[in-house]
Amino acid sequence: MATYRRIQYEGQCQIYALVKAGNTQAEIGQALGFSQGAVSRELARNRG
Repeated sequence: MATYRRIQYEGQCQIYALVKAGNTQAEIGQALGFSQGAVSRELARNRG
């Protein structure tokens, strides 16, 4: 069974900075050590 790691506040800030820089979700996930799906869920969860 896969383990779940919560994306901490610092990771969330990095995700949004990388999105603003024009990186894809897959690139962001690879750079931060999360899956593309985790990045996608984080972005969907926190859109305002």
